[in-house]
Amino acid sequence: MTHLFERPVPETGEVFEVLARNDRLTVELIVSSDTPEPLLYDQDHDEAVVLLEGGATLWVDGEEIEMGPGDYLCLPAHTPHKVLATRKGTRWLAIHAKEPLC
Repeated sequence: MTHLFERPVPETGEVFEVLARNDRLTVELIVSSDTPEPLLYDQDHDEAVVLLEGGATLWVDGEEIEMGPGDYLCLPAHTPHKVLATRKGTRWLAIHAKEPLC
């Protein structure tokens, strides 16, 4: 057994840890610093994210979205998005699916 809130917080960027994977789904924990890399994502698969702790501002297809603990977002494949800002220690649960989720 492991505990999601005991993972160390990176000094910069984000750390991605795969928690579970099969041929259709990948579940990962993401731990963010307060200086995320503003990479633009345009993925071939759907992604659902739940913000567990902290806070974040995302840019999703031209719209800024504020997220706090308990907020959930489902991003269909090929939805351009990036992380603009995070509070240090923000933790996410992300689910990547090869079949539609959203």
